[in-house]
Amino acid sequence: MKFRANLWIGGACFAAVVIGGVFAPWLAHTDPVMDANLMNAEIPPGREFWFGTDAQGRDIFSRVLYGARISLTVGVVSQLINTMIGVAFGLTAGYWGGWWDDFVNGLTNMMLAIPSLVFALAIMAILSPGLTSLLIALGLTNWSFTCRLTRAATLSVKQLGYVEAACSLGYGTFRIMLTQILPNVAGPIIVIGTLGMGGAVLAEASLSFLGLGIRPPFPSWGSMLSDARDQIATAPWISIFPGLAIFLTVLGLNLLGDGLRDILDPHSQSRKAA
Repeated sequence: MKFRANLWIGGACFAAVVIGGVFAPWLAHTDPVMDANLMNAEIPPGREFWFGTDAQGRDIFSRVLYGARISLTVGVVSQLINTMIGVAFGLTAGYWGGWWDDFVNGLTNMMLAIPSLVFALAIMAILSPGLTSLLIALGLTNWSFTCRLTRAATLSVKQLGYVEAACSLGYGTFRIMLTQILPNVAGPIIVIGTLGMGGAVLAEASLSFLGLGIRPPFPSWGSMLSDARDQIATAPWISIFPGLAIFLTVLGLNLLGDGLRDILDPHSQSRKAA
């Protein structure tokens, strides 16, 4: 089936990136920062340097592996922050309604009106560039989509019988939201969270490319692409491999999210069965 193919292909791509990042100290040939040798500058890919070397003579294969650690950290942590904020706002707005729902809707509309990358750029301009600032900037930009999804699902679920039964049994508000509603709206949240990780990886690469993300010489796929701009004609491999890493990571997460959506969404499966 198609969704199984998406799930397996996306999972394989993402697993390869995770394995490369986790086991980078054992898989890397050299230190990605310290082992710079101008005598080895811009060596094409070969037996000694699988992905070639950059203008400072650093092994690109090692830098791509260590760059996976940064991209995965940013993707996972920033999306967790987005998900927690979005779920908290969406769940409470959908269940309580009233003035709180109006306030959350207005705040969400305001966030949706601001391009997320521009908002992240503004935050990074205020904070000093670095991993912590990057996590804060990306963690505060894309929660509105999760909020809208959670609110809509909560409005639908809170009318069902088992929620009313929990109310009649004297369950508290937060207990109902956490034990009765949240588990039944978790499927779409997981899907949008997986897709959001791919967007976070792209955003991190974009900010690092602009010099507002991870500071050199620490390896980041975006900063590697930025450093390779002057050598793109003479040494294209310097930009090809970090670009491929970004492409495979985002493609894998998108396919994985698509496969999870088909599994977790019963309406999708019923349409395909029909």
